[in-house]
Amino acid sequence: MTISSHIDASHRPRRGFRHLRAALTVAAICLSLGACAEQYQKGYIMPIGALEQIPIGASQDQVLIVMGTPSTVATLSGEVFYYISQRAERAVAFMPQKVTDQRVVAIYFDKNRKVNRLANYGLQDGKIFDFISRTTPTSGQEMSYLTPLFKLISFR
Repeated sequence: MTISSHIDASHRPRRGFRHLRAALTVAAICLSLGACAEQYQKGYIMPIGALEQIPIGASQDQVLIVMGTPSTVATLSGEVFYYISQRAERAVAFMPQKVTDQRVVAIYFDKNRKVNRLANYGLQDGKIFDFISRTTPTSGQEMSYLTPLFKLISFR
């Protein structure tokens, strides 16, 4: 008779217990990796309620006080301040980032350097969309400037 045959069956670990322990270990690893989800903000971080503090007719100096220095400036039929941002997240530390939101806030000034329009551009259904006026900009000088901005921030 061997030693193993003398061991009482009640002292042997149950096969089901080993499977349960393995499943719990896998679940714990998945939960710990899920807790590693990270969010990233690149570019301009807009203060809460900033656009509401900029009325039509406000001066460029007022805009600079509220919004800070723009990411870039352009001249269309007056000056335009662009504030560019992108949000991304990564579900697990070793996975690539996935872009969740891209925005270009545009503040348009007239020849007297007063605000005449605000726009908050983002992508909706793959097209550039203004979330303030709820419209898609048409072709022209404005689109020729916005399209490269979105392509630039899409590949970062």
